[in-house]
Order: sequence, then C-alpha cells, then structure tokens
Amino acid sequence: MATLTAETDTDKQFIRDWAEARSGAFEASFATRFDEHFPELHRLFLLIYGTHPDGLEALAEVVTLAAESWKQRPADLRLLDAERVADPGWYRSERMLGGVCYVDRYAGSISAVADHIGYFRELGLTYLHLMPLFRCPEGNNDGGYAVSSYRETDPLLGTMDDLAELTPKLRAAGISPVVDFIFNHTSSEHEWARRCVAGDPAYKDFYLIFPDRTMPDAYDRTTREIFPDDHAGSFVQLPDGRWIWSTFYHFQWDLNYANPAVFRAMAGEMLFLANQGIEVLRMDAVAFIWKRLGTSCESLPEAHYLLQAFNRVLRLAAPALIFKSEAIVHPDEVIQYISPGECQISYNPLQMALTWEALATRDARLLSQAIERRHGLPDGTAWVNYVRGHDDIGWTFADEDAAELGINGFEHRRFLNNFYIGRHPGTFARGAAFQENPLTGDARIAGTTASLAGIEAGDAGGEDRVILAHAVAMSTGGMPLLYLGDEVAQLNDYYYRDRPAEAGDSRWVNRPFRPEVAYNARHDTRTTAGRVFTRLRHLLELRGETPEFGGNELTAFHTPHPSVLAYQRPGADHVVLVLANFGDHPVHIEALTLSGFAASAEDLISGGQADLSQGVSLPGHGFRWLRVAR
Repeated sequence: MATLTAETDTDKQFIRDWAEARSGAFEASFATRFDEHFPELHRLFLLIYGTHPDGLEALAEVVTLAAESWKQRPADLRLLDAERVADPGWYRSERMLGGVCYVDRYAGSISAVADHIGYFRELGLTYLHLMPLFRCPEGNNDGGYAVSSYRETDPLLGTMDDLAELTPKLRAAGISPVVDFIFNHTSSEHEWARRCVAGDPAYKDFYLIFPDRTMPDAYDRTTREIFPDDHAGSFVQLPDGRWIWSTFYHFQWDLNYANPAVFRAMAGEMLFLANQGIEVLRMDAVAFIWKRLGTSCESLPEAHYLLQAFNRVLRLAAPALIFKSEAIVHPDEVIQYISPGECQISYNPLQMALTWEALATRDARLLSQAIERRHGLPDGTAWVNYVRGHDDIGWTFADEDAAELGINGFEHRRFLNNFYIGRHPGTFARGAAFQENPLTGDARIAGTTASLAGIEAGDAGGEDRVILAHAVAMSTGGMPLLYLGDEVAQLNDYYYRDRPAEAGDSRWVNRPFRPEVAYNARHDTRTTAGRVFTRLRHLLELRGETPEFGGNELTAFHTPHPSVLAYQRPGADHVVLVLANFGDHPVHIEALTLSGFAASAEDLISGGQADLSQGVSLPGHGFRWLRVAR
C-alpha cells in the first residue's frame, strides 16, 4: 500500500510502470494523452484520496484500466475520437436537436429503435437519449434508475449486443447515442450491494452501512429528505438491523466514493459503455455523490473533483465521450457543474420551470430575469433546453430572485402546484401532483406538454402554448431536447394507475407509449397532431439554418410589456431579436422600444420583411424571430 505524493513526476513514473507491467506498453496515441492529462488527474486524486493508504495503487489501477480499454476500443470509435478532438464544440451547433424516449414505450426493444431512424432523420435529430435500459429489479424500479448491472440490459428490451449493433446505425444517420449513467447509487440487487451486505472484504466499503442509528441520526440532522413517501430521512434499515444510505428510494443504495475502489469500478463501467458506442452520458443526481457529516451532503467540492477526475479518465481512453449534468438544485449550484472539464452540457431546469411559470401567470418577468442573469455559461459548454422531461417539474427558482419582483416564493409555488394540478379556477392545465405534502402544499408536477399546456382540456390556446414553449427552448441557445411524442401533442397516460408497478408513482402519467395514431396523422393539419408537428418541424428547420442560434451567447432585451419575453442572439453581422408573448391577448411593441435596431428586419418565421419603424405586434402566445443588421 502507498499513498499519493505531491511529486507528480515521481508518481507518474510509478503509475506508468505499474500499468505497462499489467497491460503492455502504451500505444503512442495513449502515451501522448497520458502525458497531457495525467498531471490534472493526479492533482484531483490528491484532493480526493490524498490521505487514503491505497491512493497510489488506486490511481495506477485506474490508468491500467484506461490503457486496456483503449486497446479494446473499436476502430470506428477511434475515428470518432479524432473528429471530436478536432471539433470539441460539436454539441454547440445550431443544427443540434435532441430527442429522448423510453425504449420499451417508444419502440418496444433496443433493436426496434433502428426501425424509427427514418423518422428521426425526418425530425432532424442529432442526439438520441435512450432512457434507462439496464437490468433492474422487477416491479417499482424508479423508472429504470435502480440499476442492477451496468453491463447488462433489461432482458425485456434486448441485450448489450443489440445496443452495440444499434449505436453505429444511429451514428451513420448523424445521431449521437446517449444513455443515463446512474452513478450516485445502484439497486439493492446489484452484485456489489449483495456482496457488501454479505461482508465480502472487497466490497465492504462500497456503500455506507452503520450498525445502529447513531450516525444516520447525525447525518439526517442536515440532509434533505427527498422521497418522504418512501422513507424518512436518508437511510433505510436492512433485515439484520443495520442502516444503509439511501437518498432516493429504499431499493437505491448510495455508493461510497470515499473508497477509491468505487471510483475505479465506476470508471470501468463508463469505459465499457463508451466502447459500446455511447457518446454522451447523462450523469444522474450529480449533486449527491459525496457525503460529509454536518453538511447537506449536496454539491460538496468533492462531487466536482470526482466528475473532473472521471473526465480525465475518459480523455485517456474515450476522448469522444462527454457528460451531461443532471443537477436539479438551486440555480447558483446548477452552473457549478458545467465546464469543459466537468460536464460539458447540462439540463437547464430553471428555464424549463420558469417557462411553465410564465405560461400560468401570463407574466414573463421571472423568466426574463433568469435568462438575463443565469443564462451565461463558460466557453465550450452548452445548455440542454427542454420543455419537459421524463420526471416531474419542480419550481427551482431562487426565492431571492422572486422577491425582487414582489413574489413570495412559498406562496407562488403553491399557486403553481394548484394551477398545474387543475385546482386553480380557470386553469387550462391537466397535470398530476407528484410527492404532494398535504400539510405544506409542497408538490412537484407531472404531465405531458400537451396536457399541461391546455390541449387535453380543449383550451383554445393549447396548441399555441406548446409551440411557444418549444420556440423558446429552440432559440435561447444550446441544444433543444424533445420528449418524443410531444411533437405530435401526446396526452397524459392515465392507464398507469392500472399497472401495479407504476400505480404508486404519478410520474408515469407523462411517460406514455408511442402514439401510433398521432404519428400517422403528423402530416394532416386537420388534426391536432398534424398542426403541432408541422409548426414545430418548420421551426426546427429554421433553427438549423440560423447560425445565430448556435452556442449560448444571449443579450437581454426589455419591453414595457410584462407578458413579453425578449432577447437577442448575436451573430457575425446580424442579431436575431426574439419576441415572445406569454399573455392571452395581443400586444404591440412600439417603434420607440425598437429604435435601437435598423428599421428593416427579416422575419425568419414568415420569410418576409418586418418594418420595425411601425412597431411589432404579437398575438396572444405569439412570437417573432427577427434578424436585423448589427
């Protein structure tokens, strides 16, 4: 056993000798990347495991693993590595469009996903997120987020060989394959979990287990209760009386990253998936991966060090692969996970939540404030902007931001919950409450875009709201992400209540099966599906032809109308001015407000010209994309 030292070159030589003795001499390209990335990987390991007695050997094993993985990396993926190294900002293009779906609900099996590639190309997808497809417990498994093996798929979906055959087909169609990497926890049925509980010395510290309530009670004084309907606090009791850390559901046990063997094991699972052709890993629950007594155990510095270290391992053995952050935390914390060396892309939960807030209130000021203050990102990174996902909608805005606009955060969240659950007078929404606390009124919201926006209720503005919400996601920067089915106005699935494994989790209401009838009608504008699809497809085509929509750079713009969201997307010679009316009624933006722009603008959506000297009118739920010369 040996600890890491501050002598980078000394440790580097020891580790290279160790790795080459076990995996053979480094290939030239790997050796070059090793020289480039080892100093930072070593620094991060010192920060995380500097005092661990096995720190040096642990890092040597990680490098050995990377060298072996590189030797096994298929030739086509090595070519992709070279392309991505040459074009590191590939995910920032205006041509990027993401789609997300559950394999079983959308296609039936992993192999059958290939049958839909023609449609994906029609839609313009360049990125496809296949929701959790790994082996997991039967019955309730948190929608697949309780992983029992990272190297086996759910047998009902197919095999890992099926996935390895699908990924090159997607890549040939210009579509990057994406999967979830659930790395905060495993299921209680994972081999590591079973061996840990059984006392196997190699796995005894893979999870956090305590003999009685002394330490769990100490931790619970400062940690947040995530799923109170499932269990109190952050721990669940084992049959033998011991207590194990379980942040989420009782069958999801948190890994102990203070043990470097856990880092090495998870690095191996990442590299395995990379060599199956996965290009993006959605890093699940990134805020929770490090624990420290006396803290909230969320967003601690070590969580960032771990992500950065995993990145360096991938730069050695799978340079094409990038991370997507899933951090549903305070807005100030979300951005901390986003950098070229940590998570290169990230969900934008604040913009998503405030889009729905603006639709409910008909007031875009809170959304406008967020876009002005919280949209900026480090160079080389990108937002993933989405209207809704597979999960619930939580009102993640900062109370201090709301207070500046005279909004009480607690009361406003209660209003939004009631509005989207369908309890507020005059609401157009048909959503479901998730994890509702009747004492506090706290809840999160589930529902498809069409049901939340008013289409299910037959509200006259429903279709326009769906288009408006997506138009904002397409034009604010980064990559827009569609939950497949939303583009044909798919409604809630209330039949989940009849399926025993799903009945207790209202989020299944917004995870419907592929609506074959709606897809068949997507070109028939006499139908809701046809109108929504046609309008969205037009906007997506325009986005791909508008270089100003690449990247994230955005400049705020203000009008006197509270219902209007406005911003500028700069380009080389022009800017695109976006004006979006979240109100139910028309507004007219006076010429004086627009006087800083040239009088003549290109209306990207209509294809004509707009005379800004006459002002601009917006119908209720209407928007304009106007290109004007700098």
